[in-house]
Amino acid sequence: MDKVNALSYIFNTHLEAEEAIHLLSRAGFDLKKLSLVGKGSHSEEYPVGFYTTEDRIKSWGGAGAFWGGIWGLLFAPAIFFLPGVGLLAFAGPLTAMLVGALEGAVVVGGVSALGAALAQIGVPEDQVIKYETALKVDKFILVVQGSDEEQRQARSVLEQSATLSL
Repeated sequence: MDKVNALSYIFNTHLEAEEAIHLLSRAGFDLKKLSLVGKGSHSEEYPVGFYTTEDRIKSWGGAGAFWGGIWGLLFAPAIFFLPGVGLLAFAGPLTAMLVGALEGAVVVGGVSALGAALAQIGVPEDQVIKYETALKVDKFILVVQGSDEEQRQARSVLEQSATLSL
């Protein structure tokens, strides 16, 4: 599969990532071209779960409200445990790329599969390690796919926000 154009943004918190998605939505950006990946949950005192009902993923626990809301906006939600990274939640086209990398590639550990998926959707290979490291320290990655014009639109919307630290 040919690489597609993709911009990637790292957000320190789930609130920043969620705000970015809402800004793009309000600007009319096609949300089917957005992927978000981040830690699915953390060890905590409360139970954490992910399950499906009526073709919708539901969740509960510390991260449940955030991921439940994101999965209502973006398509292809999934949860994977990747060695070296931990439990990651995905939404968007990146999910299919990760599944393809896991099914079709000989990889050593989950980080290589994640790196292959990121590279396949157009993340520059020299940036893959940066994104894998960001995920390990609980940051969130938003990947914006699309034409050059769509990426200019997304960049403009996100850079104009005073609440986001890009």
